[in-house]
Amino acid sequence: MRKRFEQQLIIGATPISETKFPLRSRDELPPVLKALHYIFITPELNNAVFNLLEDRITNKKKKTGRTGMDLWQILVLATVRHTLDTNWDRLEHVANYDNLVRQILGVYTSDYGVLGFEFGYQTIIDNVSLIDEELLFEINDIVVKHGQLLLKKREKEELELRLKTDSFALKTNVHFPTDLNLLWDSVRKCFDMIKIIQEQDSTLIGWRKIKELRKLFKAQFRSTSQQVFKGKNAEQKMASVKAYLALASQMQKRFSEVLSAHASPSILLSLNSYNGYVAKFIDQIERRLLKNEVIPSEEKMYSIFEQHTEWLNKGKSNPSVELGLNILITTDQHHFIVDYKVMKGEKDAAQISPLCVRLAEKYPANKIESHSFDKGFYSKENYATLVAFGIINVVMPKKGKLNKIEAEREGTKEFKKIRNKHSAVESNINMLEHHGLDRCPDKGYKNFNRYVGFSVLAYNLHIIGNHLIAKEKEKLKKELKRLERQQKQAA
Repeated sequence: MRKRFEQQLIIGATPISETKFPLRSRDELPPVLKALHYIFITPELNNAVFNLLEDRITNKKKKTGRTGMDLWQILVLATVRHTLDTNWDRLEHVANYDNLVRQILGVYTSDYGVLGFEFGYQTIIDNVSLIDEELLFEINDIVVKHGQLLLKKREKEELELRLKTDSFALKTNVHFPTDLNLLWDSVRKCFDMIKIIQEQDSTLIGWRKIKELRKLFKAQFRSTSQQVFKGKNAEQKMASVKAYLALASQMQKRFSEVLSAHASPSILLSLNSYNGYVAKFIDQIERRLLKNEVIPSEEKMYSIFEQHTEWLNKGKSNPSVELGLNILITTDQHHFIVDYKVMKGEKDAAQISPLCVRLAEKYPANKIESHSFDKGFYSKENYATLVAFGIINVVMPKKGKLNKIEAEREGTKEFKKIRNKHSAVESNINMLEHHGLDRCPDKGYKNFNRYVGFSVLAYNLHIIGNHLIAKEKEKLKKELKRLERQQKQAA
């Protein structure tokens, strides 16, 4: 049975509501912890977030049995990981030995360093994984709406949004792909599966020298790679490729024999999958290197482990190519990310209509004062869609030559002013990359999406935390001036 958070305090533990934060630290962690503290002490925000967590994590589960990790602790630990852009090992260390983090978690650490409660490595991973992408969308929406109200300059000020939309590449954790090394990846994973079957099934014969076979195949892969990418003799290159493919075909047949003769469902399913990749890359290498065919892009695969990986060319000089997926973000004038999307197999220009639908669910169109884009999003249909949506100022520069009407529209003072401010989204992207969205270490498309959601949440909390700390510093500054005046008057 899980709780929202532990209500009963341990002797010596500091209540979460009384946690003190460093005001001069330039580290990313204190502002995010300050924002989490704000969620905890604000009843309306606290209830909204915990109701979502309870509905998704504890709903339809028995209210008996061992107590799991508190919902509050799950949220804090997940956010800390992305704030620090770190791995699970460091998160375990921070959760157990960082006093400020432990105070926010609501657990006890004595003055002598004896832990009142210790978080296990696998426990952290298992519990954080309970939060899914859809839940993160909803939590982010709640956090952003409260943050926008918090950052309004005047209480009676109408919330008019000035939005900016752009996309950037989030890399997957893969090596640079070639047909040769993808074939090696596939074969070595088949060897791994055979090794597991050997341990489970004593009737498997013919694989006593599997270690030597693996070394032989790797040596042939290395030799062929040297010839293909650095060799100058065309005949030697072709001979090396043929030898590599012949050895791979021989291995592929032996893997197929194991599949037909043994029945261990889960392992055989993986072996069958990897063996299929072996056949696929043998075919592609033969077509590309021996027959000089051009492989269509829809047939290409860039990783057998992260199969959602795409070849991205964002038009940059360095790096010219990135391996991952494009992420679409929309920020407002306070730099909150009000909308985001993982674009799988999609281009920028195709995002306008779905974006308008998502924004319509959150904000009335007449509340959006302006919305800016770069040229990659432009089309006549996209511009017309945004105007029809009711946005007051649509800033979407056209590609190529302008006609008279377009030149007049893009030549206005307001258009130029908004377009110049659009570059702020690049600094938002840079800040996001420091919250984990540079390279995704998590495996699988589902975990990729969740990783993006957590990073966006950590980013938005950082914006709120910076504002709260700035207000507290200003309040402290005024208090010091007041004390100085009192001292002068007393003197």
